Amino acid sequence: MNAVCLLSGGMDSTTLAYLAADMGYRIFGLHFNYGQRTEAKERACAKTIALFLNAEEFLEVDLSYLRKIGQSSLTDHALPVDSYREDREGVPNTYVPFRNANLLAIATSYAEARGADAIFIGVQSQDYSGYPDCRPAFIDAFQRAIDAGTRDETHIRLLAPFINMTKKDILNEGLRLGVPYEHTWSCYSNQETACGICGACHFRLAAFSALGIKDPIPYSEQK
Repeated sequence: MNAVCLLSGGMDSTTLAYLAADMGYRIFGLHFNYGQRTEAKERACAKTIALFLNAEEFLEVDLSYLRKIGQSSLTDHALPVDSYREDREGVPNTYVPFRNANLLAIATSYAEARGADAIFIGVQSQDYSGYPDCRPAFIDAFQRAIDAGTRDETHIRLLAPFINMTKKDILNEGLRLGVPYEHTWSCYSNQETACGICGACHFRLAAFSALGIKDPIPYSEQK
């Protein structure tokens, strides 16, 4: 069995790739560069994870047009990255408009071209930042788009096994699988030391804390 795994270099996508390998899939790693602040760090982590998993291929795709579209603090350096706040209303400015649809469209092309049986994406809808393209309804809708838009003989399953899991649950699964979290990166702001205060850092730190484990990556600030 072959699977295209979206590898951002982050905690969730890495854990998911290890899970796919544990399920018996041969991994075709797919990484996207879209002008995000931590692009170089994410790329390095994703490449390392693909190497550790003996991936069949590691494909990098340039989506710099997302930076030109803008309206996200991940790609527009004029916008400060939102810090995590429990009382925040609405979607934080780290949301990249409809990004996951762009990623999954390319993943579907790659999967169909390689005869892959599945696409794995590490979205979750529990303790997450409120992104609309991480909801179960979006994943269900994109599965229908895959079914409608590929050849009749093509059968690709879009798998998002973490979608109803918490970050703590995901970390627990990763520890079982032996995921090398020291080679992952979640911070939205920095590439050398994680900021500790953005949404991604907040949920990652909370998961490690809940399990009584120290996160192996360096932080400049921790709550």
